[in-house]
Amino acid sequence: MSVLKGFEPANVLSYFEELCKIPHGSGNTKAISDYCVQFAKDHNLRYVQDEYNDVIIYKDGTEGFENSSPVIIQGHLDMVCEKTLDSTHDFMKDPLDLKVENGYLYAQDTSLGGDDGIAIAYALSVLASDTIAHPPIEAVFTVDEETSMLGAEKLDMSLLKGRRLLNIDSEEEGVLTCGCAGGLRQHVTFDFQKVEKEGTEIELWIKGLLGGHSGSDIHKQRGNAVKLSSRMYIHLSKTFAMDLISIDGGEKDNVITYSAKMRVLVDSAQAEDFITAVREEEAIWKKEFSNDETGLNIEITNAGQKNITVIAPADSSRIMKFIYAVPQGLICSDRNLLGQSETSLNLGVTVTREDSVFMQFLLRSSIETKKQALCERVGALVELAGGRYIIDSEYPAWGYDPNSKLRPLMRDVYVKMFKEEPRVEAVHTGLECGIFGGHCEGLDSVSFGPNILDIHSINEKLDLASVERMWKFLLEVLKACK
Repeated sequence: MSVLKGFEPANVLSYFEELCKIPHGSGNTKAISDYCVQFAKDHNLRYVQDEYNDVIIYKDGTEGFENSSPVIIQGHLDMVCEKTLDSTHDFMKDPLDLKVENGYLYAQDTSLGGDDGIAIAYALSVLASDTIAHPPIEAVFTVDEETSMLGAEKLDMSLLKGRRLLNIDSEEEGVLTCGCAGGLRQHVTFDFQKVEKEGTEIELWIKGLLGGHSGSDIHKQRGNAVKLSSRMYIHLSKTFAMDLISIDGGEKDNVITYSAKMRVLVDSAQAEDFITAVREEEAIWKKEFSNDETGLNIEITNAGQKNITVIAPADSSRIMKFIYAVPQGLICSDRNLLGQSETSLNLGVTVTREDSVFMQFLLRSSIETKKQALCERVGALVELAGGRYIIDSEYPAWGYDPNSKLRPLMRDVYVKMFKEEPRVEAVHTGLECGIFGGHCEGLDSVSFGPNILDIHSINEKLDLASVERMWKFLLEVLKACK
């Protein structure tokens, strides 16, 4: 039986539940793309599916809207796949285990994919209906937005005639998003030499941090487990004879790293004192975070005395000093939109390989020159520490359009429906509107959506009452687009 039975809008939630049965993490979108194609076939709608798994579905305007200008409804098919440390969920084959509690929908032990499955469910519900009034619709479902915005970059924009874009990829009801940060990925590599040493191997597993979205949560000063690991290493290496074996944490650069494992080799005679010092450092961190990171803890495993390969001391020193020194989090707030983030940096992935340590950073800024300056700043630190880097997945910021006609239209609809003013904001996340706008001259875009809490995390929750309100809002906006 559906866990969403009895909740409205039933059609939207039914489609969302179907989507949650199909694994659709970034890079694994063929099945969900094919589902959308089959939907189009079943409803006798014209469609295009490209080689990247992007899908466009077309529907004529309803009676009285036949000659209206088309409206683009757009969202992305992929989701961020996160799960609890003890979860056995396989994102390549398992459906999400949906639960409802206190009016919120979530997935047991995993992220939910409300970002951006709710956009697809809204669009499919409009396309399937025979009673909803609307202009001609171009429903655009892109892929790999969460990792590279590949789908939007590769989409043949000449297939779109609409110049009004409803991007349903925002997570706060009552907000009309009209601008976003641009971003890029910086891949950093430090090669190292290895040596054999004898001592006691100790693993420090820093876990229980909140993590969260590296854009929308980056200003909240949440702990980064890899950064904390480096702090532990730099601090304790002043007192103890220790060597780095490995450091690993994070799987995605758009998620704040909430768990990391650091393996070190210490002088066996100092092993017990070392563990005591780790606990003292842990207590300091908890005091510093106050009530913000209540789940923070360090699991310590003493693997015993052994001969083992470690990273050469000079190499481990420069690598860990780099991690400690490189910025993390909010770099600068917006000088014009007070209270909003402008420029940030997130160390999201750290992996120790056979002869190197690899790191992946996500840089964001609403100002192009400051994005490039931050990239140069990180690059300078990398070079000073003897590493190398490459840049990819760069995407543009989406600038605020003071001449938008869609934004005041949506504002008027919102005020009429809810008797209050919506907030008009730019966000510190990456949205595909900038890419669409760069290819579609004269495109007028607004992003909106229902309340989704803690996206990109195992705590993600979809506010079902908000889903219903924003569905009704979408329908009124479509009417107003006549």
